[in-house]
Amino acid sequence: MRSILIVYHSDTGGTSQMVDAAARGATAAEPAVEVCVRHADRAGAEDLLRADGYLFATPENLAAISGVVKRFFDRTYYAVLDRLVGRPYATMVCAGSDGHNAARQIERIATGWRLKAIADPLIVCTHAQTPEQILRAKTIDEPDRERCGELGATLAGGIALGIF
Repeated sequence: MRSILIVYHSDTGGTSQMVDAAARGATAAEPAVEVCVRHADRAGAEDLLRADGYLFATPENLAAISGVVKRFFDRTYYAVLDRLVGRPYATMVCAGSDGHNAARQIERIATGWRLKAIADPLIVCTHAQTPEQILRAKTIDEPDRERCGELGATLAGGIALGIF
């Protein structure tokens, strides 16, 4: 069975909602593609090696990927180097203001692994700017959750058809 690994971290729930929507979209589009969702602090090199494609999801923290996601990449990078070449991936960022730097960080890591991006990074901006807004639980609106579901479906469909 073909599979997708979704690796994520979420403190305030926004990224979790995005991941849930992407996983539902992938499963609905391609029931024959297994979707494995792992929190970044529990995902490892073995998970990466087992999967046929990846979705990396992170909140934007101080204009960067979250420390938990960074630690995931630090723990797994060399263990899988040269072993994932050509596999497809996508990125989702739950941002307070921009998200592009976080997306670029993941792109640089994926480039080192020689993964193949299947879409532009999906960035959902919550516009959280004050400390209270940043720390408050997030709610991702339906149109953005639909975009996340479509990204999951695209990744699953491409893997199932052997396009990616």
